[in-house]
Amino acid sequence: MKPIRKAVFPVAGLGTRFLPATKAMPKEMLPVVDKPLIQYAVEEAIAAGITELIFVTGRHKRSIEDHFDRLPELEAELAAKGKHALLESVKNIIPPSVTCIYTRQAVPLGLGHAVLCAEPIVGNEPFAVLLADDLIDSDVSATRQLVEAAHRHDGSVLALQSVERQHTGKYGIVAGRKLDKHCMRVDAIVEKPQPADAPSTQAVVGRYVLEPEIFQCLRSTSAGVGGEIQLTDGIARLLTHRAVYGCKYEGLRYDCGSKEGFFRATVELGRKYHGLTA
Repeated sequence: MKPIRKAVFPVAGLGTRFLPATKAMPKEMLPVVDKPLIQYAVEEAIAAGITELIFVTGRHKRSIEDHFDRLPELEAELAAKGKHALLESVKNIIPPSVTCIYTRQAVPLGLGHAVLCAEPIVGNEPFAVLLADDLIDSDVSATRQLVEAAHRHDGSVLALQSVERQHTGKYGIVAGRKLDKHCMRVDAIVEKPQPADAPSTQAVVGRYVLEPEIFQCLRSTSAGVGGEIQLTDGIARLLTHRAVYGCKYEGLRYDCGSKEGFFRATVELGRKYHGLTA
């Protein structure tokens, strides 16, 4: 497999679960302690060796672009006041070797469609996809774990987590053959099956490494669950002619698409990394 240097961040959603907070602020910019959700995902990607960040945005998402841009006036004020730690924190959000590219998903047609919007930028290369809603705290970047698995097995890799059977309707669920402690060869994938119909309790969460063949699969995919083009359905097409693997990453995932998960992430990361107490 070619080096994996590009990562796609689908950030065009409206974030309706967090209204009214997200009426004027993108959900991805909501802060967990002192950093917005999207920054955690970006830092994870950079720790995996990603050098090209591709944001698939929508209307009212300009603040994401502003966040990853330089702000000379703020930097000058912090420098003049001797606030060097804060200065470094805003200057080094993106290392000089990493570039940001922004493209629009004009119509909200689902995650699969959002990934397809990045095709002209990704080109004929394998790439990562990170969903900022899933904040994963790990010693080794969860995306790096998937990248290493992709090189080891020479195929696309999906991040997996075991879930209780009654929750299968919230996830894409896979079935397949176990290869080692962490990885399996995926034979089937189903989007949000009812518990009685789920082929397993192995759920796909918001991290992927995908071969570029996924784009042709997505172009051939009709609207599925929710009337949207589902990435899961594209992956189902992909695994009929390319190897797809599932990897149980090491780390703790916070579902920050829910208020409960967002609150838990704020409390636990605040305690772990900032010494905060209730």
